Amino acid sequence: MKGRTSTGRTHTRQFPKRLVVAAFLMVVFGLAEIVTSFTHRFFGLPTDQLTMSTVVGATIGTFYFLSGFLVLSKKKIAATIAIVLLIADALGRISMVITGLYPIDSGVQIVAIITGTSIVIFFAFYIGLQRRYFK
Repeated sequence: MKGRTSTGRTHTRQFPKRLVVAAFLMVVFGLAEIVTSFTHRFFGLPTDQLTMSTVVGATIGTFYFLSGFLVLSKKKIAATIAIVLLIADALGRISMVITGLYPIDSGVQIVAIITGTSIVIFFAFYIGLQRRYFK
């Protein structure tokens, strides 16, 4: 985006490195979620071993993964789609808890699920707040 500085010069708004870092983290976390859906373990925390758990987990992991790449495209429409995918990821996590596909039989599992879902929601809000940097 071009704008004018106080001296009247035209400048181009740089895409912030912090958005690149966020996108990279979304890709990594998405890959971790996809792997978890097939191994049914994440840092020792189990998920249900049903086929439905694998399918839903891999799907929401893919949403997370794709969101990172969409942010890296630096396009406003891609950022909007990334936000929608992140919201779908968060809703998918919540539905997995409600249906028992993410067991919550220990405090550590509850904290992990809340923390992971909070990070997804944070990324969605953060990208929304940074929309001015997308073309």
